[in-house]
Amino acid sequence: MFNRYHSETELMRYLRKLADKDLALDRTMIPLGSCTMKLNAASEMIPVTWAEFGNLHPFAPAEQSAGYQQLTDELEAMLCAATGYDAISLQPNAGSQGEYAGLLAIRAYHQSRGDEHRDICLIPSSAHGTNPATANMAGMRVVVTACDARGNVDIEDLRAKAVQHRDQLAAIMITYPSTHGVFEEGIREICGIVHDNGGQVYIDGANMNAMVGLCAPGKFGGDVSHLNLHKTFCIPHGGGGPGVGPIGVKSHLAPFMPGHARMERKEGAVCAAPFGSASILPITWMYIRMMGGEGLKRASQLAILNANYISRRLEEHYPVLYTGTNGLVAHECILDLRPIKDSSGISVDDVAKRLIDFGFHAPTMSFPVAGTLMIEPTESESREELDRFCDAMIKIREEIRAVENGTLDKDDNPLKNAPHTAAEIVGQWSHPYSREQAVYPVDSLIENKYWPPVGRVDNVFGDRNLVCACPSIESYQEA
Repeated sequence: MFNRYHSETELMRYLRKLADKDLALDRTMIPLGSCTMKLNAASEMIPVTWAEFGNLHPFAPAEQSAGYQQLTDELEAMLCAATGYDAISLQPNAGSQGEYAGLLAIRAYHQSRGDEHRDICLIPSSAHGTNPATANMAGMRVVVTACDARGNVDIEDLRAKAVQHRDQLAAIMITYPSTHGVFEEGIREICGIVHDNGGQVYIDGANMNAMVGLCAPGKFGGDVSHLNLHKTFCIPHGGGGPGVGPIGVKSHLAPFMPGHARMERKEGAVCAAPFGSASILPITWMYIRMMGGEGLKRASQLAILNANYISRRLEEHYPVLYTGTNGLVAHECILDLRPIKDSSGISVDDVAKRLIDFGFHAPTMSFPVAGTLMIEPTESESREELDRFCDAMIKIREEIRAVENGTLDKDDNPLKNAPHTAAEIVGQWSHPYSREQAVYPVDSLIENKYWPPVGRVDNVFGDRNLVCACPSIESYQEA
């Protein structure tokens, strides 16, 4: 790129061209469930551009990094207050690494008590997707526990398996609110069952955006949790990182948090640097300090409110798969599109692609349940944007009904052919529906249209016919 563009003007226009191809937060909400794609405010980002933070080496001597040490100490204290834990390690670089560090702390704790044989990890089927892999990496055996029809942990199944494995039980990994988008109503009882049978409670903090200021995992039974500073606490994420996945622990696990050669505890490092991705920690420090306790609580309330607003507006058109006993969801909701696939042949992929024509990034597809869309609007979105998204989903449901009743062809319709590019619209048109219906399904798009750079990609063909764009190994060989 830098060999092609030799002036700031050219580079600026190149970056603008890339931005015009993208569906990012500066254009639309990113409703990816389980991802918390909230606003990363410019005011939070500014300090990372300061040389005092950005140019400090990760291994700088302590006497040369007193200011950074103050920042990390204050951030750890703020995160302890938010989670109810007694100590925080900022070392893990990602949520998955935080999970790993948390389970290593649990294993080391058991070993310190002569309980090396405790290696069973209970994982409900509603837990976050990385949990089983993390438990396996930590040397534990996974036992899956069932969920009920509402998406909650089946407490009797959990109790039976905890008792069955009580002599080998090391931990449970449970996500709260669950990946099904509901608050586990029996969370305290679940924690008690595991503790009564000798295990530790790992509460996955992937969904902490629904908890800050409202409840704290360290106060309702958790022994350890990871947090996603790149989700809940506003560090940007996407494109592979960087991220920060610190762990919070109760006091009895504090001696087993990740150590480092440059720290008092030398063992258990999960990252090359003692404070992981330290250069981006000022973002979270800024976010928490500017929001304050009441602001953080308000953000959690709005995140839950926005998800329930979407759930209620769309429940007449798409079944909401899981709700609590009061009919409400947590900070995200799952729409079940499987009945639509049965009645019309329109798949979750078709709906996701059609949303691009409306100018929206698709929600999370087929996770945690195949054939569903998981929507997380976060607190960052206004009611106007929520309505714009809901109006698009309702319009798509009208198009699906037209397929169901035969008004639209079942194979050649706006959903099966989405997204529609500008090149396709000005070219030869052979579809039985109009160009206008293809690209302007709602009037608001006339003055604010996103044009996708490419049309529908054959996902299956691409998966089966990998084309590697990397140079061959021979091209690296010196002559």
